[in-house]
Amino acid sequence: MRYRQATAEDADAIAQLHADSWRRTYRGAFSDEFLDGPVVGERRTVWAERLSRPAAPTYTVVADDDGVVVGFAHTVFDDDPVWGALLDNLHVVHGLKRQGVGRRLMARSAQAVVEREARSGLYLWVLQQNITAQAFYEAIGGDRVGEGVSHPPGGGTAPTFRYAWPDPAALSIGAG
Repeated sequence: MRYRQATAEDADAIAQLHADSWRRTYRGAFSDEFLDGPVVGERRTVWAERLSRPAAPTYTVVADDDGVVVGFAHTVFDDDPVWGALLDNLHVVHGLKRQGVGRRLMARSAQAVVEREARSGLYLWVLQQNITAQAFYEAIGGDRVGEGVSHPPGGGTAPTFRYAWPDPAALSIGAG
């Protein structure tokens, strides 16, 4: 497994993985019409834009297994003056969950935050229904520090929790 910065050529693979992850995890939070319909095309548009013309300073890392993208994390630097950098996405192919890929993607993202913003924290939003992800974030030292509401593509709203790491350097250990 190789961890590397994503390129524009990864947009389709990332979009496919992202859509599959949403379909498996977000039933009941995102509309079935969206998940069963335009989710792949919508994600392709988002990822093509993010990787070719980023709107903000970002870092996207992929887990590459012999040329196949099997996980990714997308971080937006300078996102919030209080919480720091936003880990906007973290997804791993279903068959490789619980094998350390997500932990290593988090470590790489945290390392990028530390290298770029010495005093910045790292935070993310997770849907309240995603109990598995919450357990993962807590296991790697994330603190639940707030609640919010997400407005997913396709319409509607979904309740969320904010998880934060005031010192992302602790997460970056082992990123090498």
